Amino acid sequence: MNDIDVSGLLAQMRALANETQNLGVPANTGTPTTAFAEVLGQSIDAVNQTQQRASALAEAFESGDPNVDLAEVMINLQKANVSFTAMTEVRNKLVNAYQEIMNMPV
Repeated sequence: MNDIDVSGLLAQMRALANETQNLGVPANTGTPTTAFAEVLGQSIDAVNQTQQRASALAEAFESGDPNVDLAEVMINLQKANVSFTAMTEVRNKLVNAYQEIMNMPV
């Protein structure tokens, strides 16, 4: 049976929630804020790295590397696909928001 550390999981969830709430909001600690464009750029870079890793694993498997497992290749390819699809949806939402703003009467 799987033992899940509930308190550790809750601590991670709370830390992630705090990070997302503090994005772009000036903190009293003197740390610089993260701009939306920077977060978007980091997300695009992360998707690109995921795709490159999946491609490298697929090429290694195709060339017969015994250290690369088919399941690992398939999982990484699906992660790359899901992350790219999510990034595309975010882009579509941004374009729609921009179009709505541009169509607002002044």
